[in-house]
Amino acid sequence: MEDRSDSFTTTGCTWLRPLSAITGIPLDQVNFIICQLFGLAIAFWFRLSLSPHRVSPTLRHAVATFLGISFVTFCFGWYSSHVLVLTLVCYLIQCQASVQNVHWYSMLAAVGYLTVCQVSRVFIFSYGVLSTDFSGPLMMVTQRITILAFHVHDGMGRKQDDLTPEQRRLAVSTKPSLLEYLSYNLNFMSILVGPCSNYKEYVDFIEGRHVQSKLKKLREGSSEPNGWDAVSEPSPVRAVCQKLLVCVGCMVWFFTIAKAFPITYNVDPEFMTQASFLSRLAYAFVSIQAARSKFYFAWTLADAIHNAAGFGISGVDKKGRVSWDLVSNIHIWEIETATSFKSFIDNWNIQTGVWLKSVCYDRVPYYQTPLTFALSALWHGVYPGYYFTFLTGIPITLAARAVRRNFRQYFLGSPAVKFAYDVVTWAATQLTICYTVMPFLVLAVEPTLEYYRSMHFCVHIISILAIIVLPQRPRSSKPEKHAQHSNNNVKEE
Repeated sequence: MEDRSDSFTTTGCTWLRPLSAITGIPLDQVNFIICQLFGLAIAFWFRLSLSPHRVSPTLRHAVATFLGISFVTFCFGWYSSHVLVLTLVCYLIQCQASVQNVHWYSMLAAVGYLTVCQVSRVFIFSYGVLSTDFSGPLMMVTQRITILAFHVHDGMGRKQDDLTPEQRRLAVSTKPSLLEYLSYNLNFMSILVGPCSNYKEYVDFIEGRHVQSKLKKLREGSSEPNGWDAVSEPSPVRAVCQKLLVCVGCMVWFFTIAKAFPITYNVDPEFMTQASFLSRLAYAFVSIQAARSKFYFAWTLADAIHNAAGFGISGVDKKGRVSWDLVSNIHIWEIETATSFKSFIDNWNIQTGVWLKSVCYDRVPYYQTPLTFALSALWHGVYPGYYFTFLTGIPITLAARAVRRNFRQYFLGSPAVKFAYDVVTWAATQLTICYTVMPFLVLAVEPTLEYYRSMHFCVHIISILAIIVLPQRPRSSKPEKHAQHSNNNVKEE
C-alpha cells in the first residue's frame, strides 16, 4: 500500500496515528469513530447530569455548542473554520434580513459557500477524496441553516392560513439568540454527520419539553390524557443498545465484504470487457450493497448518540412502546427489501429527504422533481458523478411511477401472484439502484461513461421509453371494487 502523509490521511488531530497504524484504518476514519464513541458517552452524561430539571437551558446550549466545536476541530483542524464562518455569517443574515427574504438570502449564502468549498476540495484533493472530510459537517450545517431560515419565514413572514399543517407546526415565531443558533447548528450530537433536526424540536429537547410534546398527547376523540403524563421520562438504553448492535454488524460487514468487493473493480477495463453482463450485474449488486454498510454505521451511530442524550422520541408505536426514531436517517430493512425506487429513496438519508421537501419540493410551483434532484446534486458537491446519478434518477423516478400506476393493480388478485410481483420488483429496484448510484461512487466522467456504455445505457433507454409510452394515469379497466382494493395498497407519490 502506498504510504500517505498525515496531511493527506487527515486534516485534523494526529494523536491517534498509532491506533490507525495498528488497526489499518485510515486516520481520518479513526478520528471520526473515536469522536462519535466519545460523543455517545458524553450524551449519556448530558442527559443525566445536565438534565433540564437540574440545569438551565443556557448551560445545556453552551455545553452542546462547546463540545460540537471541539469535535469538529479535532477531526478537521483548521478546516473546521469553514463551518464556524458559515454559521456566523448566516446568523448575521438572519439578524439583518427581513423575514420576507431571510430564507432566500440564507439559502444563497449557505449553498453558495458550500459550493465554493466543494469546488476547492476538487482541486485540492484532485479526486483523492478522504473518506471523511470537512465538507460533511459543512453540508449538515447548510441543511440546518436553511431549514431554520424557512421556518422563521413561515412563522414571522407568512399568514398562518397560507401554511400547510406541517409548516404551521414547525414555524418559528421568534428569531433565535446567538447561543441558541450556535447550539442548534453546532451541537455535538449532529455536528459530524447529522442528521438534520427541526429547530423547534431541538429547543423543546434543550428546554425539557421534548418528552411532553411527543408523548403526553390527548386520547383520540377524548379530552383525557393518554396516561403518559403520569410516567417518568423513558429510558433510551434499549434503543441505544439495539442501534449499537446494528453498528457492530455494519462494521463487520464493511471490513469483510466491502474490502473483498471494491467498488472500483466495476469500472476495471479488463472486467468490463471480459466478464459477462450478468456477472457484472451480480458484482455491482454485491459491491454496492456492501458499500452501503458504512453509511448504515455512521447514521445509526449518530441516531444512537441523539437517543442517548434523550433526543429522538417520535411517539408511541402500535404496541404501546416509545419510538426513538424521530431523527433516524436510515431504515435498513425497508431499504434492503424495497420493491420500488421511491420506497428506497424514502428510507435512505431520510432527514435529507425531509430537508429537500421542506425547502424545495413544497416551495416551488413547477418542476418539483427535477428542481429537487438538482438541489440535491448541488448540495452533495461538484463531482460529475453526482450529477450523473441525480440526472439519471429523474427519468427513473418518473418511469417507476408510471409503471407502478399502470400495472401494479393487476398483480394484487392473489397472494402468490403478488409475492411473485414483489420478488420481480425487488430485483428490478435493487439493480436499478446499483446502475443509478455507480457514478456517485466513481465520481469522474470517464469511468461513468465507460460503465454506462458497458451496460448499453439500458436503464436510461427503458426509463425514457416507459415515460413516452405509458399514460400518466392508468386506464380504468378494472371493476370499482378492485380499484378500491388497489388504492388501499398503493402509496401514491
